[in-house]
Amino acid sequence: MAGLARTRLAKSVHDAGWSTLTRLIEEKAAEHGRVVHTISRWEPTSQVCAGCGVRDGKKPLDVRVWVCPSCGLVLDRDYNAAVNVLLAAGLVERVNACGGSVRRVLACADPVKQEPAEQTAPSGEAA
Repeated sequence: MAGLARTRLAKSVHDAGWSTLTRLIEEKAAEHGRVVHTISRWEPTSQVCAGCGVRDGKKPLDVRVWVCPSCGLVLDRDYNAAVNVLLAAGLVERVNACGGSVRRVLACADPVKQEPAEQTAPSGEAA
């Protein structure tokens, strides 16, 4: 496989490998009573606020936390993308028992956890 991946057939080899991987995952899921959902690879999961649905646009990869310009939520990029993947796959509840929307109170609406302040060594110990 590694040798074939470096030839003109590389795209075909990688496509066949990806196809085999997805087939095996689907077979294992069916074996264990699970369902595999697939979403579009072009879904803008890290660009959309999972709280209000506003698309903020592309961001460089060094932007790990961003604030939604519409609703003001502080969103962790990876966690927000994970919630948007669940939304795109249709796995997140969007309507409560009374019929009202619950989209604005998703788990990612919680503020980003602040990292603890750096701890300094006690006065008797060297750092």
